[in-house]
Amino acid sequence: MAGHSKWKNIQHRKGRQDAIRGKVFTKISKEIFAATRNGGDDPTTNARLRMAINKAKAANMPNDNIERTIKKALGELDGVTYEEIRYEGYGPSGVAVMVDVLTDNKNRSAAEVRHAFNKNGGNLGENGCVSFMFDRKGLLVIDREHVDVDEDEMLLEVIEAGADELETTEDVFEILTDPEEFEPVKTALEEQGYTFSTAEVTMLPQTKTELTDDDALKVLKLIETLEDNDDVQNVYHNLEAADDVYEKFHQG
Repeated sequence: MAGHSKWKNIQHRKGRQDAIRGKVFTKISKEIFAATRNGGDDPTTNARLRMAINKAKAANMPNDNIERTIKKALGELDGVTYEEIRYEGYGPSGVAVMVDVLTDNKNRSAAEVRHAFNKNGGNLGENGCVSFMFDRKGLLVIDREHVDVDEDEMLLEVIEAGADELETTEDVFEILTDPEEFEPVKTALEEQGYTFSTAEVTMLPQTKTELTDDDALKVLKLIETLEDNDDVQNVYHNLEAADDVYEKFHQG
């Protein structure tokens, strides 16, 4: 069941997050705030908050920061209110791009996102213009170098855990789940001793737009510009590019 790798784009984003580590706490705090405001402060019943807290702990965010953000969301401390907005558009060469924003000033965010698209050869579109091209999925990635199982054995364990699909590359096993089954599947595989290099509910493209060299680099520059914005939580796209293009971009 090998196919286009979901992992490559995720790894690119992880690398970008490492490069902007100083902004990561801000982005996670906003996610905790929105999750608490929408679903309450109990992580046992609020899956979005539970995942946000797990992300915070993985980034070594202090517990005081987490607790303070939750209190702000509950109105126990003074603070701003964030609004969730999704922008959709096209990057260079028609690559589909979705941008999730958490902002206390939607006019500022709209202007900045539009400017990022325009400056980097893209254009912002209407709501719904590209979202139909993506599916919300749970994604669990296991590095193959850390496990001693073949594809057939992993497939059996993944199916037994309740996952929808297993895809493989030379480097990783990519496990896809229904979003509602993400945590049960993750827990079941953890109980089998597996650890994950990526574990998140995300938006995955149904098809990819394959670009080479300069065309792909232009799209990556747009993604970088968007991710550098403090209000931007996630950038999803359907770019497919070779490994050397990503390496060239990071080196440049």
